[in-house]
Amino acid sequence: MDERPLGTTGYDVTDVGMGTWNIGGDWGDVTDDRGRAAIRAALDAGVNFLDTADVYGDGRSERLIREVLSERDEQPVVATKAGRRLDPHEADRYTEANLRRFVDRSRENLGVDTLDLLQLHCPPTDTYYQPETFEALETLGEEGRIDHFGVSVERVEEGLKAIEYPGVETVQIIFNPFRQRPREVFFREAQRREIGIIVRVPLASGLLTGALSRDTEFPENDHRNFNRDGDAFDVGETFAGVPFETGLDAVDALRPAVPDGTTMAQMTLRWILDHDAVSTVIPGSTSPGHIRENVAVADLPRLPAETHEAVRDVYDEYVREHVHQRW
Repeated sequence: MDERPLGTTGYDVTDVGMGTWNIGGDWGDVTDDRGRAAIRAALDAGVNFLDTADVYGDGRSERLIREVLSERDEQPVVATKAGRRLDPHEADRYTEANLRRFVDRSRENLGVDTLDLLQLHCPPTDTYYQPETFEALETLGEEGRIDHFGVSVERVEEGLKAIEYPGVETVQIIFNPFRQRPREVFFREAQRREIGIIVRVPLASGLLTGALSRDTEFPENDHRNFNRDGDAFDVGETFAGVPFETGLDAVDALRPAVPDGTTMAQMTLRWILDHDAVSTVIPGSTSPGHIRENVAVADLPRLPAETHEAVRDVYDEYVREHVHQRW
């Protein structure tokens, strides 16, 4: 699998990485054995970038990564996130003391002295206007607790503000055929500043696999059930913020654009990777078969211009009004 530079970190990461939210929680019941099997499948397929967070299963995802890596010779880049353990989750609580506490817990969960990449975990917008928060991250780097730091954002404006801080080397953001705004000003500015871009929610919580229908039922503990209206966290994390029924209509409109021999999920991931600003895309799955299909996208050719045009047309007709200016 090809690799791309992750901003100025010095890491070269595979086009397709792995997100591990699914393994930690909020996606129905997943056993530890199934979680470990998914991580192993990703590593077997050549993935060298794993993304996690301290709140995924209250550290479960981090611990499963540690367990699998302790068995193997691979040394992938492991990025984690911190901040969502704050209660209340408020900007002025993103202090050096709190961040140090979260970082030390993640170091223990992952079994490392130094975190490869620490990302602020979708903090409140006001956090990006607190230089002291980013100075705290610099201090944690000087102390050897983290090697590099970045941010995970909900909104384009937050990403643009974050990269004004010279220590920020990566931005994680939602980007897919149903969330196209980042490829405008943000991608251009990120490339100019050599910022690594990590794309999350690439398949819009399963919508862009083409496998969901109006009859699909989600478990009670699956965010696609309990967060459709943003009751638990930002609604943009669930189906990329697109109303479920509207998303299904958009998927139906996209089906004719899927190239022969390619699944809709693969077309979606290839569409994302066709944007050169992207460093890596991190689909999450607990199915080894789906993980292998995701990784295979890296070897597919770029999509033809007419496919990109079709994706743009579907976005404009069905999705833009629901998401474009909001995120």
